[in-house]
Amino acid sequence: MSRLLNVSSSPHVRDTVTTKSIMYDVLIAMLPAAAFGVYQFGFHALLILIETMAVCVISEYVFEKALGRPVTIADGSALVTGMILALNMPPDIPVWMPALGGVFAIIIVKQLYGGLGQNFMNPALAARCFLLISFTGKMTTFTLDGVSGATPLAVLKNGGSVDVAAMFLGRIPGTIGEVSVVALLIGAVYMLVKKVITIRIPAAYILTFSVFVLLFGGHGFDLNYLAAHLCGGGLIFGAFFMATDYVTSPLTPNGQIVFGVLLGCLTGLFRLFGGSAEGVSYAIILSNIVVPLIEKVTLPTAFGKEAKKS
Repeated sequence: MSRLLNVSSSPHVRDTVTTKSIMYDVLIAMLPAAAFGVYQFGFHALLILIETMAVCVISEYVFEKALGRPVTIADGSALVTGMILALNMPPDIPVWMPALGGVFAIIIVKQLYGGLGQNFMNPALAARCFLLISFTGKMTTFTLDGVSGATPLAVLKNGGSVDVAAMFLGRIPGTIGEVSVVALLIGAVYMLVKKVITIRIPAAYILTFSVFVLLFGGHGFDLNYLAAHLCGGGLIFGAFFMATDYVTSPLTPNGQIVFGVLLGCLTGLFRLFGGSAEGVSYAIILSNIVVPLIEKVTLPTAFGKEAKKS
């Protein structure tokens, strides 16, 4: 009898990876961008990071306590939401605005839909778009070394020239976390090595956007123009840290590629033909909405089940 196999209920495949470990890996991956943002923009940027993350955690705790739900702040998801939102903020924004955004992200977008795993769009990006609509002036004013100025993408959209090297390194005005491509790529490599994300969505996103810019940007095969678009705005930040969100991106491999292609087309459309020089946030949350449809179309046929005849 001792040699009989014990049969247990599913799941039979187990892993040591947990929601908490994934979230803290994402937090670690964002540290280079956060550190550079604080170094470049100073103490106020650090204050925004700390208070936005704190507000997100407190909002989740208070809401779950008030409704008698299990408190989930230990899983790190509220911290990730707060950090992403803070890194998407202008460095000189009044501290109460990202705090308001944190409350909106956690309560309106996440908790009212059931909490982690139930939200249909990225909470941090939804909050950023809410703030952009509500406080457009403050959300689109950027400073560097105490001087307000247009972002490189805005200069590019108005026909000016930009310093691509400075954009790659981060010596440009912009939001706290998006300015340094080097810092963002360090974090992206960390997540890829740790297998927190796969390359499918970022690669499909960036490649599709590149083709879109080359075809419709009006500059022909100008690689300097393309590099400026890739290094400017929140493209790299969005591709690796926001579009890859487990809850709001497709699970199927083919669906992830379709999702990335849609993101690239929408971002190119908003940047080149829209009124704003940016478009990553709106592209991601609009694509989040169609994820269920993408998964339905790209769901592979179950093993042993006959496919429908065409």
